[in-house]
Amino acid sequence: MKNSVSDHSFYIESDEEDEEKVFIPDENGEEVDGNESDDSDSSAENQQQNKPGSYNTSWPQSYRQSIDLYSSVPSPSIGFLGTPTLSRLSSSYLSSSLTRRHTPETLSSATKPLLPTVDDQIEPHRRSSHALLPPIPSRRQSVRLDDKTSSKVSHEISLPRHCSNGQAVLNGINVLCGVGILSTPYAAKEGGWLGLIILFTFALLSFYTGLLLRQCLDSQPGLETYPDIGQAAFGTYGRIALSIILYVELYACCVEYIILEGDNLASLFPNAYVSLGGLVLSPQRLFALMATLAVLPTVWLRDLSVLSYISAGGVVASILAVLCLFWVGLIDQVGFHNKGTTLNIATLPVAVGLYGYCYSGHAVFPNIYTSMANPNKFPSVLIACFAICSLLYAGTAVMGYTMFGEATESQFTLNMPKDLIASKIAVWTTVVNPFTKYALTMSPVAMSLEELIPSTHLKSHIYAIIIRTSLVISTLIVGLTIPFFGLVMSLIGSLLTMLVTLILPPACCLSILRGKVTRIQRTLCIMVITVGVVSSAFGTYSALSKIVENLRS
Repeated sequence: MKNSVSDHSFYIESDEEDEEKVFIPDENGEEVDGNESDDSDSSAENQQQNKPGSYNTSWPQSYRQSIDLYSSVPSPSIGFLGTPTLSRLSSSYLSSSLTRRHTPETLSSATKPLLPTVDDQIEPHRRSSHALLPPIPSRRQSVRLDDKTSSKVSHEISLPRHCSNGQAVLNGINVLCGVGILSTPYAAKEGGWLGLIILFTFALLSFYTGLLLRQCLDSQPGLETYPDIGQAAFGTYGRIALSIILYVELYACCVEYIILEGDNLASLFPNAYVSLGGLVLSPQRLFALMATLAVLPTVWLRDLSVLSYISAGGVVASILAVLCLFWVGLIDQVGFHNKGTTLNIATLPVAVGLYGYCYSGHAVFPNIYTSMANPNKFPSVLIACFAICSLLYAGTAVMGYTMFGEATESQFTLNMPKDLIASKIAVWTTVVNPFTKYALTMSPVAMSLEELIPSTHLKSHIYAIIIRTSLVISTLIVGLTIPFFGLVMSLIGSLLTMLVTLILPPACCLSILRGKVTRIQRTLCIMVITVGVVSSAFGTYSALSKIVENLRS
């Protein structure tokens, strides 16, 4: 991995806070004052500002950087006291850099792909949110900022993250293969064996809509995130509406983490009741509260790169939990004796939402695509991601359902015998994993809200602390109010994931490409939208009905 800056780079230097100079290399490699170039060609600059390169100047500007932290992992250096690594950690709690305006470039130098990168290079018209310079025909260009400028320029230029195909596959699997795998046996019980057809159907349709997002990104220069696509398709209001959907989905995932912690820890310590005066806390509520208090300090962190690095173990944790399930069934002789049912029509819509939730990675796919060193291999990356995850989902569903039958819980870890070592490994792995993911999942939501802080209050840390603390407490309240892991997941999958995965990508593609879309492509897009709308309607209604029914009982 190259940490040095290439010879072809431009600098932003500042002798005074209100004065900036931009130096760019000329054809002979000599540096030229960029301000002189701007003065001599102001009309070109005005034209450039109206070009798609400034899509992400609208809210939310922090999307790119926060989702990169959520989906990829840095390669931290090992150091001792006084080194940049530990000094960054020692000052990683909220400071002025957290409460200032967040842009897609802020802190992005701390993020790199899952594995060491092939090259640290950049595509100027993709990486710069503000068109400082006209797009250069060259695809790759390195960027360097002066140290004293980085604290004075509000919109820094993003450092590149060009990753290999293998890194992109691992990042994709890290996003797709999450807590949804715990509920696939429950989805098989709710839908029956034929319901597995829905799982593979969604995998195929999600792969196709992933390719549609790539077409949208390639249609215009400057598009690099999902909100950018929404803005290109439906204007500023489309960007805002799509961003809200994405952020609500992330927020709902944090609610699921709280419910998950409460359920699994309560299964380990079923007698952990606490009485506070006249208030008695059940084990689920007690451990949900304790989990919330444990994750609260992590959302105050300014530098989440360490958590991002640890969260890469999410893939390993998921695979380990599945291996423990297999071990319990085969080696510990729990057995695979239940035949199950062929089809459960009554609860099939719940299974639709659960299977849909398994493929909620489209919010990150544009980031993965724009970070690839070889974007032409993106279809192959998607095929690998969906194939591996679908096999894991299907295998887990079959094993869990044949082991526990109609007694299958919303998380297969709750069914595993508590006295077995493999069961304890699976449960503790499931418990530890959300602690690293919670802050990364909530961070995009918090940063988007912090952008709305009035400029007169940017220097105060209290506003960012209040926002982040309020978000965490609200997830606890929602989790305690609706403590139904499987049904909440089905609701998320039906209402939000269907929008993000099946409905919006073809809708955006039809809007952006318009006359360039062939008749076959238009027909396929309409079919996918129809499947998404129907699945969303039935799944949302069924999940809400069962949630209301359980709350009443």
